[in-house]
Amino acid sequence: MLSKPRKVMLIDDNEVDLKINSKIITISKLFDEIIVCKSGEDGLSYLSEHTDDPNNLPDFILLDIQMPEMDGFEFLEIYKNFPDPVKEKCIIAILSSTLDFGDIKKAEANPLVIKLLRKPLFPKELEELLRKYFIL
Repeated sequence: MLSKPRKVMLIDDNEVDLKINSKIITISKLFDEIIVCKSGEDGLSYLSEHTDDPNNLPDFILLDIQMPEMDGFEFLEIYKNFPDPVKEKCIIAILSSTLDFGDIKKAEANPLVIKLLRKPLFPKELEELLRKYFIL
């Protein structure tokens, strides 16, 4: 188990979803800081910039699947090449509204993904997931 999570990264191209999920996370008080990324590229850039600075890395990443330019699966393909200390610190869950059975199966089969959560985020579901992987 890891220590209490402090930072969460939200990766989603949808402004409304980002606002709603940021608000839910703020109200839940499960994290001290939210890093908002409007694309997979933004998320990868942030992680690349902070690879050698674990204090600035998110403890938890909520990743959307369906995004233009780079979808969640393309993000994961690049992310898997990050150094192990980054992958060990940054735990990933998919946060998606997809009903595509193929996407759901693909997400659940990815070894980097701990769970697929449905939009909108439910604080109780997030808290249960965090309890499983962190000391809360």
